[in-house]
Amino acid sequence: MSAEAVDEGFSTGAVRSGLREALEGLRYGARSALSPRVLQGAAVEIGWLTTHLAMYPLGLVGRAGSRADRLSLDGLTPAQRSLLVGDVRAAGTPILLAHGIVDNHTVFTLMRRQLLRRGFTRIHTFSYSPLTLDVRSTAERMAAEVEALCEEYGSDQIHIVGHSLGGLIARYYVQRLGGDERVHTCVTLGTPHQGTVAARLLPWPLVKQLRPESDLMDELAEPAPDCRTRFVAFYSDVDQLIVPQRRARIAHPDLIARNVRIRGVGHLSLPFHGDVVHQISGVLAHLDDEQVA
Repeated sequence: MSAEAVDEGFSTGAVRSGLREALEGLRYGARSALSPRVLQGAAVEIGWLTTHLAMYPLGLVGRAGSRADRLSLDGLTPAQRSLLVGDVRAAGTPILLAHGIVDNHTVFTLMRRQLLRRGFTRIHTFSYSPLTLDVRSTAERMAAEVEALCEEYGSDQIHIVGHSLGGLIARYYVQRLGGDERVHTCVTLGTPHQGTVAARLLPWPLVKQLRPESDLMDELAEPAPDCRTRFVAFYSDVDQLIVPQRRARIAHPDLIARNVRIRGVGHLSLPFHGDVVHQISGVLAHLDDEQVA
């Protein structure tokens, strides 16, 4: 048998194996799709999706951002005063929100409102094109935006909250581009930290990077002994896009990470979910709490 035939056989076998694994993941999801918890999560997901689709066009005409030129107690609610008095550094640390694939900043509408009510004063959104083809180059753009925010506010560090692909872009920036010097806390929501089997169903170059065996996943698995950023990864037990759902957890021995399981909340609903937003507010309000593992 020729070398070309052998290579072709291996290639065909790999494709078939990948498809079998993807289909098995989908069958697993189908078997659990009729459970009460999943059905309730699906109903909530549809409700939030409908609301988000109505707001989505607003994200195409402008970039969201909130800033305060100075920190003052004037006109603040009791909750806002509490954060500002308790930890002025936490209240003034810039927060960068990074949306997921084919999405925009409107997915963070509720979260932004709640963070402002809590007393966080400097909230911005990192946006990228739905035609993005590469996580690495997008992470380089994020690095430039972080530097601009730090210069604008005279801040040494910021926080990043990333939904889905936005969380993976943030992690790559922190772990592989030296972003741990700038990012105090990186929160991810439904992010395929270990890849997702569902990505095998689409041939799009960006989606290929989200496959469990991709070069990007191999690179993120490499040692990162000096990474100082703390990570908090929220993952859902009914996430439709992360297959299996446990792959949204961070499992890296060198990263300071805590994985938080959310029950009955779909992939698209995570940025809207009240308990998730409340927990994020608590995490970002306590800068000196390093016990996240």
